[in-house]
Amino acid sequence: MFTHSNDFKNMRKHSGEQLFKCEACEKMFINDSCLKTHMRKHNGEKPFKCVVCEKMFTQNSSLKMHMRLHSGEKPIKCKVCEKMFTQNGLLKEHMKIHTGEKTVKCKICEKMFTRKCNLKEHMLIHTGEKPFKCEVCEKMFAHNTHLKEHMRIHTGEKPFTCEICEKMFTHNGTLKMHMKIHTGEKTFNCEICENFFPRKDKLMIHMRIHTGEKPFKCDICEKMFTHKSTLKMHMIIHSGEKPFKCEICEKMFKHNGHLKEHMRIHTGEKPFKCEICDKIFTRKGHLKEHLIIHTGEKPFKCEVCEKMFTHNTHLKEHMRIHTGEKPLTCEICEKMFTHNGTLKMHMRIHTGEKTFNCEICENFFPRKDKLMIHMRIHTGEKPFKCDICEKMFTHNGTLKMHMRIHN
Repeated sequence: MFTHSNDFKNMRKHSGEQLFKCEACEKMFINDSCLKTHMRKHNGEKPFKCVVCEKMFTQNSSLKMHMRLHSGEKPIKCKVCEKMFTQNGLLKEHMKIHTGEKTVKCKICEKMFTRKCNLKEHMLIHTGEKPFKCEVCEKMFAHNTHLKEHMRIHTGEKPFTCEICEKMFTHNGTLKMHMKIHTGEKTFNCEICENFFPRKDKLMIHMRIHTGEKPFKCDICEKMFTHKSTLKMHMIIHSGEKPFKCEICEKMFKHNGHLKEHMRIHTGEKPFKCEICDKIFTRKGHLKEHLIIHTGEKPFKCEVCEKMFTHNTHLKEHMRIHTGEKPLTCEICEKMFTHNGTLKMHMRIHTGEKTFNCEICENFFPRKDKLMIHMRIHTGEKPFKCDICEKMFTHNGTLKMHMRIHN
């Protein structure tokens, strides 16, 4: 028979007897003090306070382990790699790296993880949740580490330095990729065209050229894209957003590439040269259009009359003849025109501008073609001939009037 309460409690430990029950969760405890400590989880009581950071704890033992963060003490050592830890639990999790043990499983995709916290981070992929927000640009992130890395864009911080060329980088991964420039390492090769890539994901993206895969779809117009970045640029078409501004003339652009091309207007830079006539251009597209002059190619065909054109814009303008569309209006007399050039010539009627002058009689004309017709008075040219009586005329309109005689 036991005479002391301590002996009685010790016997419970050995026998596994549990006499103290939590009324909240029905968990059993061997003594009253353990139950009281446990109850703090339910009532939120945290009587133990860190004197350094004032963080509160339910148990004194938790406070003692926490204090190691401030003191830097790491008394628990990994016997394999000798890494030190503040807590025994952290060592246990660390040991899974050496053993390869993965005890935590994702219920959705069945991927295995060594730690529960890793699973929690992984679950954000399935939920799409992005709980971490950048206070500067309001971009959302799935992980806090991603937010911290993103903040370097705003702060300009580049903590990673190449030891060879001293170039600075925002991310360690970017530095590792950069190092392959110095080492010449290209580990992933395309089996179709034999191109080499420093990273597997770069090879996977490259393979879309050969497979024709376009995994990124616009939700508005359903157009498909090879790259996510190209889809993002495309979305600006639907939003109408123009986030890129020229600092000289304040013109806005949808894409940074368009702004860079525009800046050549101000700088006068013309980096694209025709190898045939040496003419230079600000944009590669303009050079391509220009080359058609030398080749004589007319790749754009009118489906109505089969007339061929060198440029698509010329075909679009031509189509207005068939559709009857006149999208350009004179603001003074409201007369409608098919082409902008025709409207400009028409405006000279209202302004009185006469830019083409006859060198013989000094008459002025608003258009070059009008001057050419006038010159027939001085040259005696009569290019219009009646097919019936062979009489010649200076103007086509005069010939039409003459034809009425025969009709």
